[in-house]
Amino acid sequence: MAVQTNTNKAATTKSLGKFFKNVKSELKKVIWPDKKELTSYTTVVLTTCAIAAIGMWLVDTAFGKALHLIIK
Repeated sequence: MAVQTNTNKAATTKSLGKFFKNVKSELKKVIWPDKKELTSYTTVVLTTCAIAAIGMWLVDTAFGKALHLIIK
């Protein structure tokens, strides 16, 4: 048998309001990077992604050629 729960809209709204108040409070504690740091971090991420993509492309090409030689 299913158990019914009484949900109170006022309590839910109050909880939601408290949640967003806590979120706002936590975001004030965050140390946001300045423009120089952000540019540096972005450069590191893009460079790492490019190196990983090139590495995967080289490995894929090598396996493809090896497979082609085996099948041929």
